[in-house]
Amino acid sequence: MRPSEARQLPLEGLKVLELGQLIAGPFATKMLGEFGADVIKIEPPGTGDPLRKWRLIEDGTSLWWHVQTRNKRSVALDLRSEEGQALVRQLACEADVVVENFRPGTLDNWGLGWSDLSALNPRLIMVHISGYGQTGPYRDKPGFGVIGEAMGGLRYLTGQPNEPSVRVGVSIGDSLSALYAVIGTLLALQERQRSGLGQEIDVALYESVFAMMESLLPEYDASGEIRQPSGSALPGITPSNAYPCLGGDYVLIAGNGDSIFKRLMGVIGRDDLANDPALAHNDGRSQQADKIDAAIQAWSEQHPREDILAALDNARVPVGYPYTAADIASDPHYLAREMIQAFTRPNGKPLKVPGVLPKLSATPGRLGNGGPALGQHTEEVLDELGIDHETRDKLRQAGVIQELP
Repeated sequence: MRPSEARQLPLEGLKVLELGQLIAGPFATKMLGEFGADVIKIEPPGTGDPLRKWRLIEDGTSLWWHVQTRNKRSVALDLRSEEGQALVRQLACEADVVVENFRPGTLDNWGLGWSDLSALNPRLIMVHISGYGQTGPYRDKPGFGVIGEAMGGLRYLTGQPNEPSVRVGVSIGDSLSALYAVIGTLLALQERQRSGLGQEIDVALYESVFAMMESLLPEYDASGEIRQPSGSALPGITPSNAYPCLGGDYVLIAGNGDSIFKRLMGVIGRDDLANDPALAHNDGRSQQADKIDAAIQAWSEQHPREDILAALDNARVPVGYPYTAADIASDPHYLAREMIQAFTRPNGKPLKVPGVLPKLSATPGRLGNGGPALGQHTEEVLDELGIDHETRDKLRQAGVIQELP
């Protein structure tokens, strides 16, 4: 890879205006910023993005903030005021992409919708992320990621059979939607090279989750089968489950490839299962999943986790265990792949954060510094717009903008 000071990032020269808050929209712009885009984040004066106060707080700011908002410039600007809306229109005239995750219709009411901004800048790409999308009977309903996960089909499958469903431990619906927003942005930029025109991108949280649901819909359509929660197992793909170890730990074993299954059975001393023609392929194994899982568990619960990991690694059987944050922070593979990096916060303390994805060989993304202070770049951005100091003073006194002291 090129030295960081010499590399040309693939999205350098791209200007992105972020009008969203919390997770989905800001996650998408975070990725664009990591690869060189100039991301201008609009935040309400006084409070800023609510994510500043989410989860663990240190020195008044969320530690999550330093991941979600790296490589962005913060402008504290009141979108509800006419003066603030006028400034956003000026910014949109110079922007390539606007990313927003307000409830559909909100920006239109402020004169900042697609028809308003694209009339000013026909090359503009506008990305909408919402619970249910910009059309349809549910369009106006509020929707957070957890609701999208439920409607998309994921929540029903998560948990143990005959028990209440549980949520995935992170905001996966928002994050998946952010990835689709980035994909859509890159596709629209490619199309703009041909046509010279921008377009809208409509991302719905529930659809982003639904797209991950594999064969759930065709199986129901063809057979009437409604897939059910299955705990740690993967129905129809055998063996793939969590198995107890001596000492109370668990290992995850994925022995569902035909040749892998034979090697796994050899390790656990069950050549009878390895050589059973009825278990030679996945469809046959899935019909006897309980029998196979019981055989693996009878072996696993007699051995410590580390011995199981070593034995299955040696036999080239995919195996692992549920990593905690402490496991991740000390894992040599994470470190070798530069997925754990650090920067120094304004208070002088280092902070470990996730590395940048995806990995590009010639133009890898940038880590940057942590999230900006509220309004840290307001003055800088207003300078770029050519807003004179007299006008700026009036905006400040009216509470339309906020700058760092």
